[in-house]
Amino acid sequence: MTNAKIIDGRALAVELRSEVAQKVAAHDLKPNLAVVLVGNDEASLIYDRNKQKAAQEVGMDCHIYHLEENITEVELLELIDQLNEDVRVNGILVQLPLPKHINTLNILTRISPEKDVDGFNPYNAGLLLNNSPYAVVPATPKGILYMLERVFSDLSGKKAVVIGRSNIVGKPLAALLLNHNCTVTVVHSKTLDTESIVAQADIVIAACGKPKIVTENWIKPGACVIDVGINRINGKICGDVDFDNVQLKAGYITPVPGGVGPMTIAMLLLNTYEAFARQNHFNF
Repeated sequence: MTNAKIIDGRALAVELRSEVAQKVAAHDLKPNLAVVLVGNDEASLIYDRNKQKAAQEVGMDCHIYHLEENITEVELLELIDQLNEDVRVNGILVQLPLPKHINTLNILTRISPEKDVDGFNPYNAGLLLNNSPYAVVPATPKGILYMLERVFSDLSGKKAVVIGRSNIVGKPLAALLLNHNCTVTVVHSKTLDTESIVAQADIVIAACGKPKIVTENWIKPGACVIDVGINRINGKICGDVDFDNVQLKAGYITPVPGGVGPMTIAMLLLNTYEAFARQNHFNF
């Protein structure tokens, strides 16, 4: 038995970011991304600074609007309205989760669909469900698809199991895979006999936020395993997949860190460029 082939998200992200930089350099105007962060969660602060740095490295402008934890929903909506109306802003991203006193759906719905580079506005979610070419696909599912297309020449008919049903990853990813003719099953905390369902899959995407829950017993020999989880155990980062053991049985696997994470930021940059191109009637 040989180890699974590693899907190197860092290398793929470098390749994609280089392509985005070339696209940006072809125009006199710069794409402009607005990142809205509410509160002082250290992980979110670091993540958003990484987004800003990545955007600047490909030639984009990026401004972080860092707001106090106690900002009201009305005040946050007013900022979204200002960014929607600002023709210099091409993309708007609101860092989730928001404080409990703010209705997340109200905020995401308020973002102009044309500037919704996260793809979380219900309008874009509906376009994705309808397999529209104009849908803005959320960055993590879009990055996962990019990885899968490097493994499989054709996804049609592949059995895919998505572990987790979040609005950020699980649900849009299931729709995206359906659009690419996979046979898709979504399992979650209320699913019965999860292990036997996952064990039938050609493709397993773990996005449930439970460290190392996916063991080798869950995996069909040769399956492609994509690990979206980011968890900390004793100060060390690990995914939702028991990597050391699963890699002995899978055909392909993503590491944590260095797998899906870098692809998410790269796809956010691509979404921002595509929003910029649409707004300026450029081909892309």
